Amino acid sequence: MRSLRPLFLFVSFVLVVGMACQFFGSSSTPAPQPPQPQPPTQAPAPTEPPAPEPTEPPAPTEPPAPTATTVVIPKFFKEEFDAGVDLSNWEYFTLGSGSDDDLKIEQEGDHLLFDLGDEDLYVYYMYNRETYDNVALTLNATNRGRNNNNVSLVCRMNKDGTQWYEFSVESGGVWYLYAVDNAYNVIANGGTTALKQGKETNEYKMVCSGSEITLFINGAKLKTVKDSRYGFAEGQVGFNISSLNVLPITVDVNWFEVSEP
Repeated sequence: MRSLRPLFLFVSFVLVVGMACQFFGSSSTPAPQPPQPQPPTQAPAPTEPPAPEPTEPPAPTEPPAPTATTVVIPKFFKEEFDAGVDLSNWEYFTLGSGSDDDLKIEQEGDHLLFDLGDEDLYVYYMYNRETYDNVALTLNATNRGRNNNNVSLVCRMNKDGTQWYEFSVESGGVWYLYAVDNAYNVIANGGTTALKQGKETNEYKMVCSGSEITLFINGAKLKTVKDSRYGFAEGQVGFNISSLNVLPITVDVNWFEVSEP
């Protein structure tokens, strides 16, 4: 028994020491490790803003072309024929046995000059932009040549130029109202002292309203005629300057008015 005691004590000591180490080792935590230093980061170098791309300057643009302005021409008007006035809405034709080779129609100052240049020549000057049914026509004209001519007003001329009413005044004061239907048909006539003869200025007026036509010279009423036969209803308006059997026949047309009856 004495020989085993030291060994027993040695073994006990070893066990106690081992248990103590195990106990203290399991209750302790590892010491925190200091953070590892990170290498310093270098701030990114500032970058230059991108250079703007060169742009071509805009090509100059042409200003828009002006729009055409529509000129409104009234249906009723007064044409004064001054020099420079556009007369593209007018046209003429001639009748009679005379030649129009020497005919002159010219804007001269504040009037329209008619120099017929031959005997028995009838010059019709017509407004071609409009047609009219009921209308009043007034012409102011001055005789500058021989006192042997006719001045006329025309209403309701058809598009073929074969039918119309015509109020015709001779320079001596005799007047006629014709219904022209491929021939000059007299539907009324008479004489007047209201016409100024010679190298004078006169005013002629014709009112076409329904079947009635009323005639005036220098404001004096000549007659109202009712046409129950021909019945021309609508057409162009205009006037006529005619020569008879002497020359020169020269007339200034000062103005022509188209108005409501």
